[in-house]
Amino acid sequence: MAIIIRKIENKEEWENFLHLVPEKTFLQSWDWGEFQKSTGKKIWRLGIFKNNKLLGEGLIIKNPIIKLGQYQRNFLFCPHGPVVLDNDLNFRRILLKAFLKKLNVLAKEEKAVFIRLAPFWPATPNDQLLWRSLGLRTAPMFIHPELTWELNLQQSEEALLQQMRKTTRYLIRKSLKWPGLEVKQGTSSEDLKFFWQLYQETVTRHHFIPFSKHYLEKEISSFRNSQEISIFSAFERKKLLASAIVIFWQGIAFYHHGASSSQNTKIPAAYFLQWKIIQEAQKRNCQLYNFWGIAPSISSHHPWGGLTLFKQGFGGQAKLYVKTQDRPLSWYYWLNWLIEKTRRMLRKV
Repeated sequence: MAIIIRKIENKEEWENFLHLVPEKTFLQSWDWGEFQKSTGKKIWRLGIFKNNKLLGEGLIIKNPIIKLGQYQRNFLFCPHGPVVLDNDLNFRRILLKAFLKKLNVLAKEEKAVFIRLAPFWPATPNDQLLWRSLGLRTAPMFIHPELTWELNLQQSEEALLQQMRKTTRYLIRKSLKWPGLEVKQGTSSEDLKFFWQLYQETVTRHHFIPFSKHYLEKEISSFRNSQEISIFSAFERKKLLASAIVIFWQGIAFYHHGASSSQNTKIPAAYFLQWKIIQEAQKRNCQLYNFWGIAPSISSHHPWGGLTLFKQGFGGQAKLYVKTQDRPLSWYYWLNWLIEKTRRMLRKV
């Protein structure tokens, strides 16, 4: 029987399949799709079936790109997807071929100038052969991390501390004794106000393109009902020093957004904050803590160099996933390619 691609309209069916897949992120979750819809984007939740058995899923988002003249150009994007059950290369090729055939039809209907896939699949030497055989090419810019830092939480607190970098372990223990240091956790407008205050300061200090407050409000709102998101803020005698937005989904905690103060740097608030997040993740029975993106190497020249050093100090391992892949459908793709390539060079990522 041929492979069939059809929409999935049921949250339980969608999420139950994802429970079976070990390599995944919340970017393919049902609530991430709801979040994208709340920002005004069009989405499709596509299931890959054979003999009525669900073998793969892909959340597709219609994203805008450059506007030329009176027409807004767009592309179809599958963030950290599609997600499939089997790691066999031939199995994946067959499923991807059918999936891309469906996306080609969808792209024509939506006047998309290219299709972009960012599978959360561990990188292998044969990846490029697979992509080339399907008419895909490496994207000039990634949207979501292709290299992450992950910590196994299925161990005692003492075991976690012992595998940390010596300096990190020392600062955590020091923070636990620091008078007046505490962490507030929640999803209220006040909690977001704390994060936003430090986020603005962090943007100014590190010169990156920020998400809007409206964007963060929508993200929190979309995950709040499932109790899958929380804002953590560290204070020293009511002085706000560090904050983070963390998503807890299907046994994995994701450090999605972070912010910190440039003042009182001698107070180990950021280490205290991460330790409290780890403890909360274990309370929620999470098996893994995904620190999100890191730099390829710890270098002062890379904008993520300092953050990478910080994350790696907590122990764990780097996980390298396949490069983001594009299928060009129009000459507009090449103009967008040039713009993204230039942006990546300027941002030095």
